[in-house]
Amino acid sequence: LIGLVNGLLVARLNLAPFIVTPATLLFARGLLLALTQEGSTTYTISDPVVLGLGRATFLGLGVPVWIALVLCGIGGVVLQRTRFGETVFATGGAEASALLMGLPVARTKIAVYTASGVLAGFAGTLTAAYLQSGVTVIGVGTELDAIAAVVIGGTLLTGGAGRVLGTLVGVLLRNVLSNVINQIGGLDSNVQSVISGAFLLVVVVAQRLLARSRL
Repeated sequence: LIGLVNGLLVARLNLAPFIVTPATLLFARGLLLALTQEGSTTYTISDPVVLGLGRATFLGLGVPVWIALVLCGIGGVVLQRTRFGETVFATGGAEASALLMGLPVARTKIAVYTASGVLAGFAGTLTAAYLQSGVTVIGVGTELDAIAAVVIGGTLLTGGAGRVLGTLVGVLLRNVLSNVINQIGGLDSNVQSVISGAFLLVVVVAQRLLARSRL
């Protein structure tokens, strides 16, 4: 529902995405704190099906991992092999040109924002199932990690280029970087954040330089 609202506000009212999405993020977190008495109440999960989904394994990997891999595969096929995927890239790369070509830009934006909200909610469900409870601090700051993983995976911030497989690789690389930093003795969390931010900045600058070299 939140993803659908974001899509409608961005596509139909032409509001800036970087204004709309943080606003709905604040709304969702405020609602969370209101429902949990400022985060003091933790709701446990007792449904055996949900708990089994979070803790079950298959071929040595957790079921949530397999679900993520399957969704990545579906997302890659949709983006690279369907008309909808081509419209997404066209909208992200040159929205004005996409409109002149007669592509359904507004409808595409709404669909993408809605899909993003559905997948985020599903990820939250899997996390809650694994933890067997609704922990209020889970997910705080994750949106920045998601942006970093996507950029590291080769998706351009300007839009029009990117792959799901690249994003998956970006997630793995970022986790490897975090683990390497954690193995270095004497570095506190603040220094680790500085290193991670510097690495992301280097990737963004490298993207811009590569884009210029292709022109």
